[in-house]
Amino acid sequence: MRVLGIETSCDETSVAVVDKSGGTLTVVSQEIASQIEHHRAFGGVVPELATRHHLLRLDPMVKDMLQTSPLASVDGVAVTVGPGLATSLLVGTSYAKSLALAAGKPWLGVNHMEGHLFSPFLSRGLLPERPHVALIVSGGHTLLIHVPELFHYQLLGSTLDDAAGEAFDKVAKMLGLPYPGGPEVEKQARQGNPAAVDFPRSMLDSGDFNFSFSGLKTSVRVHLQKPDHAPVADICASFQQAVADVLVKKTIRAAKKLKVGTVTLSGGVSCNKALRSAFEKAANDKGLEALVAEPIYSTDNAAMIAAVAACRLERGETSPWDLDVNPNLRLALR
Repeated sequence: MRVLGIETSCDETSVAVVDKSGGTLTVVSQEIASQIEHHRAFGGVVPELATRHHLLRLDPMVKDMLQTSPLASVDGVAVTVGPGLATSLLVGTSYAKSLALAAGKPWLGVNHMEGHLFSPFLSRGLLPERPHVALIVSGGHTLLIHVPELFHYQLLGSTLDDAAGEAFDKVAKMLGLPYPGGPEVEKQARQGNPAAVDFPRSMLDSGDFNFSFSGLKTSVRVHLQKPDHAPVADICASFQQAVADVLVKKTIRAAKKLKVGTVTLSGGVSCNKALRSAFEKAANDKGLEALVAEPIYSTDNAAMIAAVAACRLERGETSPWDLDVNPNLRLALR
């Protein structure tokens, strides 16, 4: 089963071809076009600007992809239908439907979060079939999910306010760091002391698997109001450590409680090297297998979308032609 995947949920345009053969997944090819430079001057993603660049880039990227993987060799077309920015999602979905209809191919609308669940397995060529606890951390989502088997998802916890990536971006703005904030905080943190400021570990001992980062964000703001506040590098390192402590410890606790042997980490924030290192070390210390998405599959990418679709299309699943985008689409739980 070979699938052409399209991703336009926010500010990255991506096209990929993924092949599923038995129990293995192979990323045949992938291209990602970032828009960071276009949004940097505005300090964040401008929806209208993002849509314009998707319109400019998507068609040439698909045509380039089809040079090496002709449409005749593709068994289906997949696209992200949510969650994300409505106008960005519409660009990709309209294009994918048109392409599939013209070629007489089935199409499938994919949940972006489900794509992230697949991403830690992509570079290993595996299907997410083994029981595991998955941590997804991005600019808009922080989710802890139990995956007892393929396509079986149980929500363990989520953020009650700011997502982890959102907290990184807001703290970066407080500190006057450029967009995108997350990588800039990490860059500063490399020169800082993670124990310099004792920021709170919100809900670490709440007895559940939910998260909260708004209090931590407020603590950074309060600390900055002190005349003798710590250097920026120390603030970044201490903030980053506080976030990582909560994310990692709750994930490990969930895995132990559910008696699963594997934990996974994905989403844009999983590119953070300190978080990746802490996640892998904590898992190893507890005798757990840690699968962390490679950076190329951590941010928005079409390979993870095509991978989900390859598995679902093979099972006979398709989407109706009148399926619309859903900016607030939730992961189907069962």
